[in-house]
Amino acid sequence: MAKSHQALVDGNSTVDIGQVVLDATARPRDTPTDTWQPAHPPSALELLAGVFADATRGPNAVLELARAEMASLTGSTSVREVLGDVVGSVVAQRHVQESSLHVKTSGQRRFTTVQTELEDYRTVRAMHGGTVNDVILAVVAGALRAWMMTRGESVSPTRGVRAVVPVSIRDDDDEEPTSLGSTVIASTVNLPVGENSPVMRLHQISYQTKVHKDTGRAVSARSLVGIAGFAPTTLHALAARVATATVRPIDDVVITNVPGPQFPLYAQGAPMLASYPVVPLMPGQGLSVGVTSYDGKVSFGLNADRTAMPDLVVFAQCVTDALDELLDTTKGSRSRASRGRKKPRSPKKAGS
Repeated sequence: MAKSHQALVDGNSTVDIGQVVLDATARPRDTPTDTWQPAHPPSALELLAGVFADATRGPNAVLELARAEMASLTGSTSVREVLGDVVGSVVAQRHVQESSLHVKTSGQRRFTTVQTELEDYRTVRAMHGGTVNDVILAVVAGALRAWMMTRGESVSPTRGVRAVVPVSIRDDDDEEPTSLGSTVIASTVNLPVGENSPVMRLHQISYQTKVHKDTGRAVSARSLVGIAGFAPTTLHALAARVATATVRPIDDVVITNVPGPQFPLYAQGAPMLASYPVVPLMPGQGLSVGVTSYDGKVSFGLNADRTAMPDLVVFAQCVTDALDELLDTTKGSRSRASRGRKKPRSPKKAGS
């Protein structure tokens, strides 16, 4: 398990632990000689001097904080801004009441994993268009629909689930698109859980994500895979922090999807079999979904509130079923004849 502090994962000059630990070959790297020496512990006099320095700085810091608070209190706020906040709160409250994904989060969690084949997503993409990321979002949409139905919830044709999907964009001053300095922003995708057809769900999601692709700043999956080492853990951490700062009460779920290298990696000669991201829950949300592709597999890390979602294993099964449902649409399909082509004549019977 790897957990990075934001002092390390700053999004600009990041060196992730996974990139240091993992190797591209089974042959372990030579361990460098440890030349680190601890500093001399401070004496009692140095400690006393430090306490005195902190005490003299304290009042100034308190005064600066008080000035900042007073400045914020005296700032002008227009009536339009106040009314906008009130209307937004009312709409959000109505949406929260209709969504089973909005809960009062507790201190307990449930976590489970799902592993699928990357080739299945590529098969669906080749048949119906879009990207692998679109297919993954369509799978999550289908899983949410089936899970809601197992709970006896009404899934009307217009019902949707608002998903916050952090994406990487290329900085204007970045020359290397494969740099971890690429900015991570939060986009919102409405998952059409009320749509009965899995293909239509995929098309609706592809139409929404096309807006991001058309900006020309999107970092392709191929570029992210080309980052040296194993970067998904870093990018998932960045995405989680972006989601923490941008998630609104009207949003239902956070989904992070980061592609990884499609070849095996090793830690001191031992192969890494899978990588399952754990995306923290946002306040008021009962489920978060993390996805990482690695070495031909697509691995889901499902994190949920223990009290609000005791049936997380049911949702995990729904993920597999939703992918199978999309795969079924690619089997047994016949190629359509082009417009204007005449139907082949039936063979004449003998003697006719």
